[in-house]
This record gives sequence, C-alpha cells and structure tokens, in this order.
Amino acid sequence: MARYTGPATKKARTFGEAIYGYDRAFEKRKYPPGQHGNTRRRKQRSDYALQLMEKQKAKYTYGLLERQFRNTFEKASSSKGVTGDVLLQLLEARLDNTVYRLGLASTRRAARQLVVHKHIVVNGILTNIPSCHLRPGDVVAVRGKSQHLESISASLGNKKEVRKYPWLQFNPDKMEGVFVAFPERDQIPENINVQLIVELYSK
Repeated sequence: MARYTGPATKKARTFGEAIYGYDRAFEKRKYPPGQHGNTRRRKQRSDYALQLMEKQKAKYTYGLLERQFRNTFEKASSSKGVTGDVLLQLLEARLDNTVYRLGLASTRRAARQLVVHKHIVVNGILTNIPSCHLRPGDVVAVRGKSQHLESISASLGNKKEVRKYPWLQFNPDKMEGVFVAFPERDQIPENINVQLIVELYSK
C-alpha cells in the first residue's frame, strides 16, 4: 500500500496551507520552501499550473498517490451528479478519512495506520484497507481489544481535536460512528477548488 512518506511541513508550505492539520513549523514559515522562498519573486502561474497545484493539494490532503487519485476521479466522472462534488464525496467516504473525521486519530496518516494495523472494524468486520469506500449506514468502530490504545484515547480526549460533521454520528462511549450520508460540498471544510481539477483531467 504505497503512500507519501516525505516531509509534511514542506508540502504544506508548497501549497500555502496546513493541509495536514495544525503544524507549529508551518505557522512559523508560511512562505514556499527553498533557499529563496521568502524573497524570490515568482512568475504568475499559468492556468495549467494552477490546475495541477489544486490536484496535487487534493492528493496530498487525502493521502492518495497519482493512480489512486486518477481512478477515483474516473469513478466520480462516471457517476451521476456534479463530477467535482462527487469526487470530494468519494474522498470523504474513504475509511481512513472517516476514522480521522470521527476523531479517533489526530491526522489522516495516524488514521491510516490504525486501519492498516487492524484496529478498525466496519459493520462488525475487521477491515485493514484504508481506501475502503463506505456507504450510508455503515458502522465504523474501534476493535474491542484496541479501545484502550493510548493514541486513540489521546485523540478523543484532546478538546481541540473534537470535530463534528453532519454526515457522521459518533458514540464516544462505544467508540463507534455511523456514516449517515455522503456530505454536501458546503459541508466539507477542505479548501479545494474541484473545478480546477475537473478542468485539468478534461484536457
């Protein structure tokens, strides 16, 4: 299961946003990485550069590589509805992202690790595939033996990390949540211009 394992802060500085969540190093240096990142005059980006940048930002935000992202886009384009909105819905419906949204992990990387290490069950079935797409009504829970993991308790106990999303229901006592429905575009907090991504793949 390939994934990006490089420096997170550097990528966040490239896009000018904390795409991996709060990052103290990013807050100190919000300018682009590189020796001249803070002073160098940069040329105005072309339309293609802007489209590519937006696609890359979406990829790194949700932790996908190029082939995975392309396949997800093709699935979205063949589905009913607005392609860009459906793309974000499919990305939000990934198991690792849902574990993150439920607050069981502080980052998507940590959520992916919980899934891969077999700490998560879906509808009572142990599932270790981060890219597993959920459907409305699916129940995501922490495996019984894993409910006392320090990382999960720390994430749930951190007041700053408590997140509530209208398309999810979470029961902290049972450590389980329900994927109620696919989210609407205005409910998804990620700052991604999906229209640019659609234009890029439409060429």
